[in-house]
Amino acid sequence: QVQLVESGGGLVQAGGSLGLSCAFSGRSFSSYSMGWFRQASGKECDYVASVTWASTTDYTDSVKVRFTISRDNAKNTVYLQMNSLKPEDTAVYYCAAGYPRPDQYSYWGQGTQVTVSS
Repeated sequence: QVQLVESGGGLVQAGGSLGLSCAFSGRSFSSYSMGWFRQASGKECDYVASVTWASTTDYTDSVKVRFTISRDNAKNTVYLQMNSLKPEDTAVYYCAAGYPRPDQYSYWGQGTQVTVSS
C-alpha cells in the first residue's frame, strides 16, 4: 500500500511564494508518476502538474511559468514550488501517485490548504 502526506500549505500574500512537499510511504516510489491537483471551494478538482517515473514534467497552462514540480527519489518526496502566487491559486492542494500509466492516479493524499490573499 501507498500513503501520501502533503505539507507546506498556508496563508501567503499575492506575489509571494510557497513550497509544498508530498511524502510517499510504500514500495517503489521511483516507479510511480506523481501529480499535484487542486480543488477550490465548491469547485472541481483540477490538474496542476505532474512528473513521471521517467522524470518528464508537465504543467497546466495557468501555472507553467510560475510553478515547478520536482521529485527526489532518494527521499521518496515530490515537491511543488509555487512562485508569484495569485488569489486564483487558493485551493486545497492534493498529491497523487500514478501507476502503471502516468495518468492513472491510484493513491491520493489528504490535501493541504493554500490561501493567497490580495
